[in-house]
Amino acid sequence: MAATSKQILGDFIKALSAKQPTPGGGAAAAVGAAIGGAAARMSAEYTQRKKDKESGAAERADVLIGQIDLDQFLTAADDDAKAYADLQRTWKDTDMSAEEKSQIEARALQVPTVLLEKCHSSIMAVKAFLPSCNSNITSDAKVGIHQLAGAARAAYQTVLVNSPPEDEKNRLKGLLREIRDVEDELLDLEE
Repeated sequence: MAATSKQILGDFIKALSAKQPTPGGGAAAAVGAAIGGAAARMSAEYTQRKKDKESGAAERADVLIGQIDLDQFLTAADDDAKAYADLQRTWKDTDMSAEEKSQIEARALQVPTVLLEKCHSSIMAVKAFLPSCNSNITSDAKVGIHQLAGAARAAYQTVLVNSPPEDEKNRLKGLLREIRDVEDELLDLEE
């Protein structure tokens, strides 16, 4: 099977829906994050008009473009597949050392954790950019935030499968609460 980052979206979706170990939920979260990041970056690309350059908004848009690494999100989908394949090996290989097994389990936890953190930092960057965004396209920046937020929550579910320590779980819940606060503000759901 081709690496997720190189597949056509339709092929990826078909593979995701099949009864096979990968791609799975972690890859789905990563691809969702890439889509959200792309929507947010598009809003920055459209904030390059003459008046945006004069006001400094274009410079802030360039900063956002540099902060959202779409390839990193897509690579996370491939990393998830590799981490899961390695994890499966730990269930079958009775000769594997405890140290190697521990390293593989740590990697399986690290992949979705890093994805959640990257979604959080991207959301905060888009939020900071919104006041400068071309007003005709702020909805796309907000779509990016919501898509990234969904990807962060999905990554958290993958984190939970890997049995993180309680303090790490609490730290990630804190990031998710910050993300929820941003979404609530955008949707005007605060009471």
